[in-house]
Amino acid sequence: MTDDFEVVIGLEIHVQLDTETKMFCSCSTDYEDSEPNTHTCPVCLGLPGSLPVVNERAVEYAVRVGKALECSICDETRFHRKNYYYPDLPKNFQISQYDAPINEDGRLVVSVEGEDHEIGITRAHMEEDPGALTHKGGSIERSKYTLVDYNRSGTPLLEIVTEPDIRSPEEARAVVETLREILEYLGVYDSGRSGALRVDANISISQDGTEGNRTEVKNIGSTKGVVRALRYEVTRQKNRLKRGGEVVQETRHYDDDRGVTVTLREKEEEKDYRYFEEADIPVLRTTEFKDDVHVPELPRERRARFEDEYGVSDEVAEKLTSRKSVADFYEEVAARVDASLAATWTADELLGELNYRDLDVTAVDAQEFAALVELVAEDELTDANAVEALRAALDDDEGRTPVDVVDERDLRKADDDVTVEATREAVEENPDAVQDYLGGDDEAINYLVGQVMQKTGGSADPAVVNDVLRDEIAQKQEG
Repeated sequence: MTDDFEVVIGLEIHVQLDTETKMFCSCSTDYEDSEPNTHTCPVCLGLPGSLPVVNERAVEYAVRVGKALECSICDETRFHRKNYYYPDLPKNFQISQYDAPINEDGRLVVSVEGEDHEIGITRAHMEEDPGALTHKGGSIERSKYTLVDYNRSGTPLLEIVTEPDIRSPEEARAVVETLREILEYLGVYDSGRSGALRVDANISISQDGTEGNRTEVKNIGSTKGVVRALRYEVTRQKNRLKRGGEVVQETRHYDDDRGVTVTLREKEEEKDYRYFEEADIPVLRTTEFKDDVHVPELPRERRARFEDEYGVSDEVAEKLTSRKSVADFYEEVAARVDASLAATWTADELLGELNYRDLDVTAVDAQEFAALVELVAEDELTDANAVEALRAALDDDEGRTPVDVVDERDLRKADDDVTVEATREAVEENPDAVQDYLGGDDEAINYLVGQVMQKTGGSADPAVVNDVLRDEIAQKQEG
């Protein structure tokens, strides 16, 4: 045996569809701040005699995702009962899809270190979310007891299953991030909701061409968690094989606090779920409506358009299109000021300031931001003062706009006469710096520029000050 290992990863990505009601009943999905077990009814609790009714909007969203992932949309699709016992599953079965999923045979293109990789999509099928478990006193293996909340039970889910085409934890991260972007552009899920996207990762290590046993890591709740869990599993499985051991096929739990995976139970197989057709839900035929489901411009398409239409670089285009809200914001600003300048200020200055404050772009009004950039474009405001105004407005609790700050602090560029006067004062007051400059120390000019900027309250243009200083010193030397 050699150390020639190949990592093989497939993902099952569970996405809560952002509908107002649950998958098979009229209970509200807006339950996050509600008391436990208050958004329930006989249907989502699986009480005898209750009958499920399919949520039309959830089906539309499922088709929309299928089209975006270039899947084949099945003309007929059926629901099945997936039988297993777990405390968060009040019916003791989950309504899901088995051999007739609504979407199958798609693909997802992701970029890893500048290279495109195509990941096959096996299927994207509809099902219902189980309830939520809260482990009190620690993780699942150390908790003293567990509480069950069925408010989430029955929320529409779309399970997106990839082919085992992924070869590293970093590529898995790219898959999750790319899919998250697409889902946001499609408007089918709420990224701000806790647990709206969860990942089960299947991983095996092939050695010398021999496929190893597969483990499944359940319910990873973040992109960072996907990478950490998979890195841990890669290391664990490789070490087991290097020591001559065998990787056991099992289901494992990811402990986010410790960054490790732990054994949960033996890995189930399809036969263990005893799938059978859900008799209370008839066959769903999509032929009458699937052609009418619209897919908007997606991130890769918008990225390419930004590069072509606005002339921005690939790196800037990626920043501007990573979130639909950012892309919409940028286009609103670019409609008012130069597109290149709008791109620089949005991608670099604004997003940097927002990330530092953990704010979303929705915290800023696009027209108010455009008005600030407009002042820079018209040479009425220096870059430094524009950044100062932006920061002050973001930190303000009274709703002042960046332009309000500019006016209140008198940040517009100084008149030429003011700049010249401040330059002369700086030269007179700092003879040592002047002598250093004349002696060949060009860095001394930067000190003098700083003195002028201080005298003008930052309202002078540093490039103009630099030129005026050199002229003033030259004239003073000649005189």
